[in-house]
Amino acid sequence: MARVTRIKLGSQGLEVSTQGLGCMGMSAFYGPPKPETDMIALVHHAVRSGVTFLDTSDSYGPFTNEILLGKALQGGMREKVELATKFGISYADGKREIRGDPAYVRAACEASLKRLGIDCIDLYYQHRIDTRVPIEVTMGELKKLVEEGKIKYIGLSEASASTIRRAHAVHPITAVQLEWSLWTRDVEEDIIPTCRELGIGIVAYSPLGRGFFSAGPKMANSLSDQDFRKSMPRFQPENLEQNAVIFERVNEMAKRKGCTPSQLALAWVHHQGSDVCPIPGTTKIENFNQNIGALSVKLTPEEMAELESYASTDSVKGDRYSSSVSTWKDSETPPLSSWKGE
Repeated sequence: MARVTRIKLGSQGLEVSTQGLGCMGMSAFYGPPKPETDMIALVHHAVRSGVTFLDTSDSYGPFTNEILLGKALQGGMREKVELATKFGISYADGKREIRGDPAYVRAACEASLKRLGIDCIDLYYQHRIDTRVPIEVTMGELKKLVEEGKIKYIGLSEASASTIRRAHAVHPITAVQLEWSLWTRDVEEDIIPTCRELGIGIVAYSPLGRGFFSAGPKMANSLSDQDFRKSMPRFQPENLEQNAVIFERVNEMAKRKGCTPSQLALAWVHHQGSDVCPIPGTTKIENFNQNIGALSVKLTPEEMAELESYASTDSVKGDRYSSSVSTWKDSETPPLSSWKGE
């Protein structure tokens, strides 16, 4: 198995494994929750393999993924990992709402600490940006939580470049989590350069295109009704036929390289720079081991360019989310001067 090294994520002192583990699919969104004992065994296997950067959120379940990780981290495991979780997507009264007001930030943090069974969260992200609350107000409360020792480092997820700049001016942002893969590259224009200018680490979620670069177009036929990918634009029949061509080209190159298409796609993300940490998710130990194998795949600049030519912006069909899901494209917040306090 490839050796997992360490990287400095951002410029505030956080050090993590070069590849992380996205834990969402263990509990939510990708079909029914998986057996708890199997998932705990997977987490333990990941940590023993050197993958110590674990990613969750209070919205995964909601809450059940944090509870799962809390159980997995008992018995001395907590000290071996860098634990990231998120707040900002509320499901109160069965309604989904994006919240960034100070009272909610604090209550969400306290609740996550309790579910995870820990005293301090290593990296705490705002999962989605509340466009009603100036980002400076949300950051002000997060800064207090740092000062109180409840969180070590602050992150943002799905934030625009201007939101990142405004947040970073209040308290240094350690990492920005965003979707980045061969077929999702619009963040390269503005957000990635902004992170690099400010010394902010980049955490790439869905680096395998929501599993597309692992299983190919046939995965769309095997998704359960509880799997939210079933409704995603890129997996619809009218887009899938075109996107299948991308997979076939990646697959052909993988055969030439002596690796799997998923390892090739993941290696492409790893080659973006030493400030990038992809967090592929999985629920199977054999898939986890395969993902680790991506660290051994070396790509030349010519091979990187060849891969990128397969999945150019105009060749990928369908948006990454349906129009009802908030993303960095709608993450602008009001000016601080407009805040009356709530």
